[in-house]
Amino acid sequence: MNEAEVVAAMRRHLESQFPKTCPLCQREFGSLREYLINTAPHGDAVPYDAEMGNWQPLRPLGTVTLANCRCGNTLALTSEGMPLTKLWRLLNWARIETQRRRTTPRELLTHLRDLIGTQVLAEPLLAEEKQPATVYGGSALGEPSLSASDQAA
Repeated sequence: MNEAEVVAAMRRHLESQFPKTCPLCQREFGSLREYLINTAPHGDAVPYDAEMGNWQPLRPLGTVTLANCRCGNTLALTSEGMPLTKLWRLLNWARIETQRRRTTPRELLTHLRDLIGTQVLAEPLLAEEKQPATVYGGSALGEPSLSASDQAA
């Protein structure tokens, strides 16, 4: 595998986790792009198995990347549900790359997370994403909508 293949595999897995809803404010993220626009990364991505030197786990602890929703709640995207053989191929690539780049698994995974985010946000909007979204009658940012009398003022 090369880095582009790893990024593509990880991105497909992350995109499969949508739609996703914040359990605190009920904001729905319809896509990875929407999630990236409306959250802020929180800390490094964490590859638990790789950090423990377990490059072919039978019962993986997995990986997690955290982000804060605009309401302040912390949300997670994980490797949960990824087929074991795919996870092993990604971990094997990561093992080789961390040695070659002289970096830690956490630094490598955070780099890949950032690459995926940059890639997703650089793509043109799809037609359905150009429509203004509303949340409880407010804007996509969760701001209350103005009544007709407020708008006239």
